[in-house]
Amino acid sequence: MSRSPESAWRVLGAAVLAAVVAAGLVAGAAPAAWAEPDPPAGATAPVDDLILPVDDLLAEIESLDGSESESKQGETITLALTSDVLFALDEAALTARATARLGKAADKIRQESTGGLIKIMGHTDDQGTDAYNDRLSLRRAQAVQEGLRALLAGQGVSFRADGFGERRPKVPNVVDGEPVEENRARNRRVEIVFTAK
Repeated sequence: MSRSPESAWRVLGAAVLAAVVAAGLVAGAAPAAWAEPDPPAGATAPVDDLILPVDDLLAEIESLDGSESESKQGETITLALTSDVLFALDEAALTARATARLGKAADKIRQESTGGLIKIMGHTDDQGTDAYNDRLSLRRAQAVQEGLRALLAGQGVSFRADGFGERRPKVPNVVDGEPVEENRARNRRVEIVFTAK
């Protein structure tokens, strides 16, 4: 929406009037009666509307110890579990602690999922070769997939497991040339992605 040139001059005139009155009051002069200025003949002052893009908000909730997080973008929910609570170092077999974590994830899927495809995505940090990290992240995604498959039998869901190695870090593994162990731990994760009701 554009304002007419007259209204733009009125706004400008009011601002000038306020500044002059304020200056007069500071100097001790009494305010005078002011008439609204008329714009000069043929003067125009277009006022354009600002149009700013609105991006989707990505809300993320993280546990105090950083071992779990949940984010939602649109109807897509991503549950991230750090590998350190699911697996022993350099292993792809689920630990005893992993069973409880996967049970909580399965409960959330039962309550909030529309069914259909659940994506399981394995990730590593930047240590090791690409080939090693790709294999390890895929094996870990497959282990989580099998654990969830048993917990969600009869729920009308299917699974796809993928391993991304170190290609999709959540946070930088190295900051200012120094490795950051806390970041590496957050990047070693398995994500469970599903569509919410």
